[in-house]
Amino acid sequence: MWPDHPFFNLFKSLLLDDEEEDVQPSLPQSAPSHQLLRRLDWHLLRPLASSLGGSERSPFLGPGVEFSEIRAYQPGDDIRFIDWNISARSEQPMLREAYVERAADVWFLLDLSASTRWGTADCLKLDRALEFMTLAGQLLNRAGNRLGALLFAVKPVAIIPPAVGQLHLQRLLVRVRQLQQLDEQPGAGTTDLVAALTKAQAVMRRRALVIIISDFLAAAGWQGALGKLTQRHEVIAVRLLDPREGCLPDVGLVTLEDPETGQQLFVDTTDARLRDRFMQAARQQTEQLRADLVKCGAELLQISTDEEAIGSLIRFLQARRTCKLHKSRSQVTLAASAKGDVR
Repeated sequence: MWPDHPFFNLFKSLLLDDEEEDVQPSLPQSAPSHQLLRRLDWHLLRPLASSLGGSERSPFLGPGVEFSEIRAYQPGDDIRFIDWNISARSEQPMLREAYVERAADVWFLLDLSASTRWGTADCLKLDRALEFMTLAGQLLNRAGNRLGALLFAVKPVAIIPPAVGQLHLQRLLVRVRQLQQLDEQPGAGTTDLVAALTKAQAVMRRRALVIIISDFLAAAGWQGALGKLTQRHEVIAVRLLDPREGCLPDVGLVTLEDPETGQQLFVDTTDARLRDRFMQAARQQTEQLRADLVKCGAELLQISTDEEAIGSLIRFLQARRTCKLHKSRSQVTLAASAKGDVR
Protein backbone atom coordinates (compact mmCIF):
# COMPACT_ATOMS: atom_id res chain seq x y z
CA MET A 1 0.00 0.00 0.00
CA TRP A 2 1.25 3.50 -0.75
CA PRO A 3 2.63 5.10 2.49
CA ASP A 4 1.34 8.60 1.62
CA HIS A 5 -2.18 7.43 0.91
CA PRO A 6 -4.88 9.22 2.98
CA PHE A 7 -6.15 5.84 4.20
CA PHE A 8 -2.95 5.50 6.26
CA ASN A 9 -3.75 8.63 8.24
CA LEU A 10 -7.35 7.53 8.71
CA PHE A 11 -6.36 4.05 9.86
CA LYS A 12 -3.67 5.30 12.22
CA SER A 13 -6.17 7.60 13.90
CA LEU A 14 -8.09 4.51 15.01
CA LEU A 15 -4.98 2.95 16.54
CA LEU A 16 -4.33 5.80 18.97
CA ASP A 17 -4.09 4.82 22.62
CA ASP A 18 -7.55 4.93 24.18
CA GLU A 19 -6.00 6.16 27.44
CA GLU A 20 -5.19 9.50 25.80
CA GLU A 21 -8.79 10.64 25.77
CA ASP A 22 -7.94 14.24 26.67
CA VAL A 23 -5.52 14.59 23.77
CA GLN A 24 -7.10 15.74 20.52
CA PRO A 25 -4.60 15.14 17.69
CA SER A 26 -4.54 17.66 14.88
CA LEU A 27 -5.96 16.47 11.59
CA PRO A 28 -3.51 16.24 8.70
CA GLN A 29 -4.19 18.32 5.63
CA SER A 30 -4.06 15.21 3.42
CA ALA A 31 -6.94 13.49 5.21
CA PRO A 32 -10.17 15.52 4.84
CA SER A 33 -12.12 12.34 5.61
CA HIS A 34 -12.08 13.20 9.33
CA GLN A 35 -14.04 16.40 8.83
CA LEU A 36 -16.44 14.80 6.39
CA LEU A 37 -17.21 11.88 8.68
CA ARG A 38 -18.46 14.24 11.37
CA ARG A 39 -21.15 15.50 9.00
CA LEU A 40 -22.36 12.08 7.86
CA ASP A 41 -24.94 9.76 9.36
CA TRP A 42 -25.70 6.20 8.34
CA HIS A 43 -29.33 5.34 9.06
CA LEU A 44 -30.87 1.94 8.43
CA LEU A 45 -33.86 1.78 6.10
CA ARG A 46 -35.35 -1.27 7.77
CA PRO A 47 -36.18 -1.73 11.50
CA LEU A 48 -33.39 -4.12 12.51
CA ALA A 49 -32.26 -2.94 15.94
CA SER A 50 -32.70 -5.31 18.87
CA SER A 51 -29.97 -4.52 21.43
CA LEU A 52 -30.33 -1.76 24.03
CA GLY A 53 -28.21 1.37 23.95
CA GLY A 54 -28.29 2.50 20.31
CA SER A 55 -30.09 5.07 18.18
CA GLU A 56 -31.44 2.91 15.33
CA ARG A 57 -35.06 2.09 14.62
CA SER A 58 -36.30 -1.15 16.15
CA PRO A 59 -39.13 -3.37 14.84
CA PHE A 60 -40.70 -3.04 18.30
CA LEU A 61 -43.18 -0.30 19.13
CA GLY A 62 -43.04 1.75 22.30
CA PRO A 63 -41.46 4.98 23.56
CA GLY A 64 -39.52 6.56 20.72
CA VAL A 65 -39.22 9.60 18.48
CA GLU A 66 -39.81 8.05 15.04
CA PHE A 67 -43.51 8.03 14.20
CA SER A 68 -45.17 4.74 13.25
CA GLU A 69 -48.95 5.14 13.20
CA ILE A 70 -52.03 6.43 14.99
CA ARG A 71 -54.69 3.90 15.91
CA ALA A 72 -57.64 3.52 18.22
CA TYR A 73 -56.98 2.67 21.86
CA GLN A 74 -57.48 -0.96 22.79
CA PRO A 75 -57.75 -2.50 26.26
CA GLY A 76 -54.28 -3.27 27.56
CA ASP A 77 -52.50 -0.41 25.74
CA ASP A 78 -50.28 1.97 27.67
CA ILE A 79 -52.34 5.11 28.37
CA ARG A 80 -49.16 7.22 28.36
CA PHE A 81 -49.09 7.00 24.56
CA ILE A 82 -52.59 8.44 24.05
CA ASP A 83 -52.59 11.51 21.79
CA TRP A 84 -55.14 13.73 23.54
CA ASN A 85 -55.38 16.31 20.73
CA ILE A 86 -56.41 13.71 18.16
CA SER A 87 -58.57 11.93 20.73
CA ALA A 88 -60.50 15.17 21.37
CA ARG A 89 -61.25 15.61 17.66
CA SER A 90 -62.17 11.98 17.10
CA GLU A 91 -64.24 11.66 20.29
CA GLN A 92 -62.46 8.39 21.13
CA PRO A 93 -59.06 7.56 22.62
CA MET A 94 -56.35 7.45 19.91
CA LEU A 95 -52.88 6.02 20.43
CA ARG A 96 -49.71 7.41 18.83
CA GLU A 97 -47.10 4.70 18.28
CA ALA A 98 -43.40 5.13 17.59
CA TYR A 99 -40.43 2.87 16.99
CA VAL A 100 -38.18 2.04 19.93
CA GLU A 101 -34.59 3.23 19.52
CA ARG A 102 -32.05 0.48 20.01
CA ALA A 103 -28.76 -0.79 18.57
CA ALA A 104 -28.43 -3.05 15.53
CA ASP A 105 -25.94 -5.71 14.46
CA VAL A 106 -23.74 -4.86 11.48
CA TRP A 107 -21.84 -7.58 9.63
CA PHE A 108 -19.05 -6.93 7.13
CA LEU A 109 -18.54 -9.76 4.63
CA LEU A 110 -15.07 -9.00 3.25
CA ASP A 111 -13.60 -10.70 0.19
CA LEU A 112 -9.89 -11.56 0.66
CA SER A 113 -9.52 -13.49 -2.59
CA ALA A 114 -6.58 -13.04 -4.94
CA SER A 115 -8.60 -10.91 -7.37
CA THR A 116 -8.95 -8.19 -4.71
CA ARG A 117 -5.15 -7.98 -4.28
CA TRP A 118 -4.79 -6.20 -7.60
CA GLY A 119 -5.09 -2.63 -8.78
CA THR A 120 -3.72 -0.26 -11.41
CA ALA A 121 -4.70 3.17 -10.01
CA ASP A 122 -4.06 4.66 -6.56
CA CYS A 123 -4.11 1.40 -4.60
CA LEU A 124 -5.18 -2.23 -4.61
CA LYS A 125 -8.86 -3.16 -4.53
CA LEU A 126 -8.40 -4.72 -1.09
CA ASP A 127 -6.80 -1.51 0.18
CA ARG A 128 -9.83 0.42 -1.01
CA ALA A 129 -12.06 -2.16 0.70
CA LEU A 130 -10.24 -1.63 4.01
CA GLU A 131 -10.55 2.13 3.60
CA PHE A 132 -14.31 1.80 3.08
CA MET A 133 -14.61 -0.61 5.99
CA THR A 134 -12.84 1.91 8.24
CA LEU A 135 -15.15 4.74 7.20
CA ALA A 136 -18.33 2.69 7.46
CA GLY A 137 -17.22 1.21 10.78
CA GLN A 138 -16.73 4.63 12.33
CA LEU A 139 -20.12 5.86 11.13
CA LEU A 140 -22.05 2.80 12.27
CA ASN A 141 -20.11 2.49 15.53
CA ARG A 142 -21.00 6.07 16.36
CA ALA A 143 -24.69 5.11 16.58
CA GLY A 144 -23.93 2.42 19.15
CA ASN A 145 -24.28 -0.52 16.75
CA ARG A 146 -22.48 -3.85 17.20
CA LEU A 147 -19.91 -4.55 14.46
CA GLY A 148 -18.86 -8.01 13.30
CA ALA A 149 -17.11 -9.46 10.27
CA LEU A 150 -16.89 -12.60 8.19
CA LEU A 151 -13.76 -12.86 6.04
CA PHE A 152 -13.80 -15.21 3.07
CA ALA A 153 -11.93 -16.24 -0.06
CA VAL A 154 -11.86 -19.84 -1.30
CA LYS A 155 -13.87 -20.55 1.87
CA PRO A 156 -14.85 -18.61 4.99
CA VAL A 157 -11.53 -17.70 6.62
CA ALA A 158 -12.44 -16.04 9.92
CA ILE A 159 -15.47 -14.90 11.88
CA ILE A 160 -15.31 -11.93 14.26
CA PRO A 161 -18.43 -11.82 16.48
CA PRO A 162 -20.21 -8.46 16.67
CA ALA A 163 -19.44 -6.16 19.58
CA VAL A 164 -19.72 -2.48 20.35
CA GLY A 165 -17.07 0.15 20.93
CA GLN A 166 -14.13 1.86 19.29
CA LEU A 167 -11.67 -0.65 20.73
CA HIS A 168 -13.54 -3.52 19.06
CA LEU A 169 -13.46 -1.67 15.74
CA GLN A 170 -9.70 -1.29 16.09
CA ARG A 171 -9.25 -4.99 16.81
CA LEU A 172 -11.45 -5.90 13.86
CA LEU A 173 -9.41 -3.79 11.44
CA VAL A 174 -6.13 -5.09 12.85
CA ARG A 175 -7.33 -8.67 12.41
CA VAL A 176 -8.16 -7.98 8.77
CA ARG A 177 -4.74 -6.43 8.21
CA GLN A 178 -3.05 -9.45 9.75
CA LEU A 179 -4.87 -11.84 7.41
CA GLN A 180 -4.02 -9.62 4.46
CA GLN A 181 -0.32 -9.68 5.25
CA LEU A 182 0.00 -13.42 5.79
CA ASP A 183 2.66 -15.12 3.68
CA GLU A 184 0.25 -17.97 3.00
CA GLN A 185 -2.49 -15.81 1.59
CA PRO A 186 -6.01 -17.21 2.02
CA GLY A 187 -6.94 -15.85 -1.42
CA ALA A 188 -5.29 -18.60 -3.46
CA GLY A 189 -8.06 -20.16 -5.56
CA THR A 190 -11.46 -19.13 -6.85
CA THR A 191 -13.85 -17.11 -4.72
CA ASP A 192 -16.68 -19.10 -3.14
CA LEU A 193 -19.30 -16.43 -2.56
CA VAL A 194 -22.06 -19.00 -2.03
CA ALA A 195 -20.22 -20.57 0.93
CA ALA A 196 -19.68 -17.13 2.48
CA LEU A 197 -23.35 -16.14 2.17
CA THR A 198 -24.51 -19.50 3.50
CA LYS A 199 -22.13 -19.26 6.46
CA ALA A 200 -23.25 -15.71 7.18
CA GLN A 201 -26.88 -16.75 7.27
CA ALA A 202 -26.02 -19.50 9.74
CA VAL A 203 -24.02 -17.34 12.18
CA MET A 204 -26.26 -14.24 12.18
CA ARG A 205 -28.90 -14.99 14.79
CA ARG A 206 -30.49 -11.52 14.80
CA ARG A 207 -31.65 -9.26 12.01
CA ALA A 208 -28.69 -7.20 10.84
CA LEU A 209 -27.25 -4.82 8.30
CA VAL A 210 -25.03 -6.93 6.03
CA ILE A 211 -22.36 -5.14 3.97
CA ILE A 212 -20.76 -7.41 1.35
CA ILE A 213 -17.44 -5.97 0.17
CA SER A 214 -16.25 -7.87 -2.90
CA ASP A 215 -15.45 -7.51 -6.60
CA PHE A 216 -18.10 -10.19 -7.25
CA LEU A 217 -15.75 -12.03 -9.61
CA ALA A 218 -17.18 -15.34 -8.50
CA ALA A 219 -18.86 -18.33 -10.11
CA ALA A 220 -22.55 -17.98 -10.89
CA GLY A 221 -25.10 -19.36 -8.48
CA TRP A 222 -24.70 -16.96 -5.55
CA GLN A 223 -27.96 -15.16 -6.35
CA GLY A 224 -30.10 -17.74 -4.56
CA ALA A 225 -28.06 -17.53 -1.35
CA LEU A 226 -28.18 -13.73 -1.47
CA GLY A 227 -31.94 -13.77 -1.98
CA LYS A 228 -32.40 -15.84 1.17
CA LEU A 229 -30.16 -13.43 3.08
CA THR A 230 -32.14 -10.34 2.03
CA GLN A 231 -35.41 -11.83 3.23
CA ARG A 232 -34.37 -11.23 6.84
CA HIS A 233 -31.53 -8.73 6.66
CA GLU A 234 -30.79 -5.39 5.02
CA VAL A 235 -28.02 -6.08 2.50
CA ILE A 236 -25.66 -3.65 0.77
CA ALA A 237 -23.31 -4.94 -1.92
CA VAL A 238 -20.10 -2.90 -2.16
CA ARG A 239 -18.45 -3.72 -5.47
CA LEU A 240 -14.70 -3.18 -5.80
CA LEU A 241 -13.67 -1.86 -9.21
CA ASP A 242 -10.53 -0.92 -11.10
CA PRO A 243 -10.50 1.29 -14.24
CA ARG A 244 -8.73 -1.41 -16.27
CA GLU A 245 -11.60 -3.82 -15.66
CA GLY A 246 -13.87 -1.71 -17.84
CA CYS A 247 -11.48 -0.40 -20.47
CA LEU A 248 -8.60 -2.28 -22.08
CA PRO A 249 -5.70 0.09 -23.00
CA ASP A 250 -3.76 -0.08 -26.24
CA VAL A 251 -0.38 -1.33 -24.96
CA GLY A 252 0.50 -3.89 -27.61
CA LEU A 253 0.95 -7.61 -26.97
CA VAL A 254 0.34 -8.55 -23.34
CA THR A 255 -0.19 -11.70 -21.30
CA LEU A 256 -3.20 -11.58 -18.99
CA GLU A 257 -3.30 -13.90 -15.99
CA ASP A 258 -6.19 -14.84 -13.74
CA PRO A 259 -4.87 -14.23 -10.18
CA GLU A 260 -7.17 -16.89 -8.72
CA THR A 261 -6.70 -19.77 -11.18
CA GLY A 262 -3.33 -18.89 -12.75
CA GLN A 263 -4.68 -19.26 -16.30
CA GLN A 264 -2.96 -17.05 -18.85
CA LEU A 265 -4.18 -15.50 -22.08
CA PHE A 266 -2.07 -13.87 -24.80
CA VAL A 267 -3.86 -10.73 -26.08
CA ASP A 268 -3.15 -8.21 -28.81
CA THR A 269 -4.50 -4.96 -27.36
CA THR A 270 -3.81 -3.04 -30.58
CA ASP A 271 -6.97 -4.59 -32.05
CA ALA A 272 -9.66 -1.92 -31.77
CA ARG A 273 -12.47 -4.45 -32.21
CA LEU A 274 -11.08 -6.49 -29.32
CA ARG A 275 -11.04 -3.45 -27.06
CA ASP A 276 -14.62 -2.61 -28.02
CA ARG A 277 -15.80 -6.15 -27.30
CA PHE A 278 -13.98 -6.03 -23.97
CA MET A 279 -15.72 -2.76 -23.05
CA GLN A 280 -19.12 -4.09 -24.06
CA ALA A 281 -18.58 -7.29 -22.08
CA ALA A 282 -17.60 -5.27 -19.00
CA ARG A 283 -20.68 -3.07 -19.37
CA GLN A 284 -22.94 -6.10 -19.72
CA GLN A 285 -21.34 -7.65 -16.64
CA THR A 286 -22.10 -4.52 -14.62
CA GLU A 287 -25.69 -4.36 -15.85
CA GLN A 288 -26.22 -8.04 -15.09
CA LEU A 289 -24.79 -7.65 -11.59
CA ARG A 290 -27.01 -4.64 -10.94
CA ALA A 291 -30.08 -6.53 -12.16
CA ASP A 292 -29.24 -9.56 -10.00
CA LEU A 293 -28.81 -7.41 -6.89
CA VAL A 294 -32.09 -5.56 -7.49
CA LYS A 295 -33.88 -8.86 -8.01
CA CYS A 296 -32.42 -10.19 -4.75
CA GLY A 297 -33.38 -7.02 -2.86
CA ALA A 298 -29.86 -5.68 -2.21
CA GLU A 299 -28.46 -2.19 -2.77
CA LEU A 300 -25.35 -1.59 -4.88
CA LEU A 301 -22.46 0.71 -3.99
CA GLN A 302 -19.45 0.79 -6.31
CA ILE A 303 -16.02 2.02 -5.20
CA SER A 304 -13.02 2.25 -7.47
CA THR A 305 -9.28 2.24 -6.95
CA ASP A 306 -8.98 5.61 -8.74
CA GLU A 307 -11.24 7.48 -6.27
CA GLU A 308 -11.21 7.72 -2.49
CA ALA A 309 -13.99 5.74 -0.83
CA ILE A 310 -15.31 8.78 1.03
CA GLY A 311 -16.70 10.28 -2.19
CA SER A 312 -18.64 7.17 -3.16
CA LEU A 313 -19.87 6.77 0.41
CA ILE A 314 -21.19 10.35 0.54
CA ARG A 315 -23.17 9.92 -2.69
CA PHE A 316 -24.58 6.62 -1.45
CA LEU A 317 -25.67 8.01 1.92
CA GLN A 318 -27.25 11.05 0.28
CA ALA A 319 -29.33 8.74 -1.91
CA ARG A 320 -30.37 6.70 1.13
CA ARG A 321 -31.29 9.88 3.03
CA THR A 322 -33.49 10.99 0.12
CA CYS A 323 -35.20 7.61 0.14
CA LYS A 324 -35.75 7.78 3.89
CA LEU A 325 -37.17 11.32 3.69
CA HIS A 326 -39.56 10.17 0.97
CA LYS A 327 -40.79 7.36 3.20
CA SER A 328 -41.14 9.71 6.16
CA ARG A 329 -43.21 12.15 4.11
CA SER A 330 -45.43 9.29 3.01
CA GLN A 331 -45.99 8.36 6.66
CA VAL A 332 -46.84 11.96 7.52
CA THR A 333 -49.31 12.08 4.64
CA LEU A 334 -50.99 8.90 5.85
CA ALA A 335 -51.13 10.31 9.39
CA ALA A 336 -52.70 13.55 8.11
CA SER A 337 -55.26 11.53 6.17
CA ALA A 338 -56.05 9.59 9.33
CA LYS A 339 -56.59 12.82 11.24
CA GLY A 340 -58.95 14.03 8.53
CA ASP A 341 -60.94 10.82 8.67
CA VAL A 342 -61.47 10.96 12.42
CA ARG A 343 -62.72 14.52 12.54
